[in-house]
Amino acid sequence: MADVDAVAAELYGLRPEEFTAARDAHAAAARKAGQRAEAKRIAALHKPTRAVWAANRLARADADQARHLLEIGQGLREAHRTLSGEDLRKLSHQQHVVIAAMAGEARRLAGEAGQELSAGVQREVEQILRSVLADPEAAEAWARGVLAKAPPQAVGFAEVAPVPGTEPRPQQHEAKPERKPEPKPEPKPKPKARPKPDPEPDTREAERTGREAALAEESLARAESERAQARTGLGALDEEIGRLEERLERARAERERLAAAAEDADRRHREAEREAKAARAAARQARRR
Repeated sequence: MADVDAVAAELYGLRPEEFTAARDAHAAAARKAGQRAEAKRIAALHKPTRAVWAANRLARADADQARHLLEIGQGLREAHRTLSGEDLRKLSHQQHVVIAAMAGEARRLAGEAGQELSAGVQREVEQILRSVLADPEAAEAWARGVLAKAPPQAVGFAEVAPVPGTEPRPQQHEAKPERKPEPKPEPKPKPKARPKPDPEPDTREAERTGREAALAEESLARAESERAQARTGLGALDEEIGRLEERLERARAERERLAAAAEDADRRHREAEREAKAARAAARQARRR
């Protein structure tokens, strides 16, 4: 009996160019066994892009590191719910450091499997990891190494609403218990108490400043993310320039070799021409004699 989860785990561990043939073979086997529902689910599995495959390979290679990244995501979501600026700063910095390192590791692992990742694909891996932080369902699939496609791009957790009752609020003092008035024969009318000021404006102001702090942290996170991407891209370009310079040096050496060979061929051609000219002259002289 076909186990669709086991089949998916096998398929998403293959290289992208091996995926389709293996998937179709598993679907055909399930149909032959009369498991129509399982065959349909297997046939519907999406072939991963190279970036998604590299992200899955990363999660399979180091489950502890994958779990650590998901814990950062949980912490960021909680910090957004509670509008905790200090936690957002720490976790956002930690997020960018970890994701940059993991994307570099994904590139290394892909190279070991014979799949070189370009700088653009490596940036896609980074974006997948950031999106996984904001999408618990995608995070669960990625942690098992069976992510089928890249989640929608996400930077920050603006969609996470603060938990009711956890927004910053002004400190409130406990109300003292009322003392029962002693019975009096004829109590004098008491003056009306002035209405207490409405605490809502203060509460709204605290909530507003808390939200502004959260948005500022998100802007900082985006800026750090862009800076990390730029540095990653710059490093990849430096590597590409190095490879091109090596190719250029090899091309120059090959050009020098071919130029020397051409010069030698020209010399032999001139010698052959002189010899042919002399032979033709000797032949004409012989005919005249």
